[in-house]
Amino acid sequence: MAKSKGSGRGSGGGFGKVVLGFVLGVIAVALGVAGYLRWGSLPVATADKPFPLEKEIVRVPLAARIARQMQTPPFGIGEDVYEGGARVYKADCAACHGTPGRDVAFAKYIYPAPPQLWKKHAKGNVVGVSDDEPGETYWKVANGIRLTGMPAFNHVLTDTQMWQVTLLLKNADQQLPDPVMKILKGQQ
Repeated sequence: MAKSKGSGRGSGGGFGKVVLGFVLGVIAVALGVAGYLRWGSLPVATADKPFPLEKEIVRVPLAARIARQMQTPPFGIGEDVYEGGARVYKADCAACHGTPGRDVAFAKYIYPAPPQLWKKHAKGNVVGVSDDEPGETYWKVANGIRLTGMPAFNHVLTDTQMWQVTLLLKNADQQLPDPVMKILKGQQ
């Protein structure tokens, strides 16, 4: 039986066209993204509306990383721990996160806005991060959080200082001793 000319070429040529189409599609998308990044109107100002899913881009991997690396406090709570934490908080945290009874006026203009750690959440009775595990708050203090403005303090504060401020914040929903409140309010 004689083969006609070109009968074996039909299937191979179709696959090549699919691959070529795929490659050209990828190149077109890459050029489109590059063009949008270069000449588009990306939300880069703090007042701009966020990207779709922008918070999830950070929140999901952040939660997974913290869960893997979370530690437990190396010591318990007490007035000395709270006082040390209050000194650290007043010096390094209060400028963005506020103090008891005093919000930071410019904080609402930071994107994303830093949580006011001495206020109750809109829903429920939780104050600041008092519902978070201490290991989670410690991780955030030590490592910071990308794309939020939260700096890493692991090269600025000692391990003890980071745990002190963490345990203070864990108990922000409790009645704190007067000397601690005086430090936080700048009266001492």
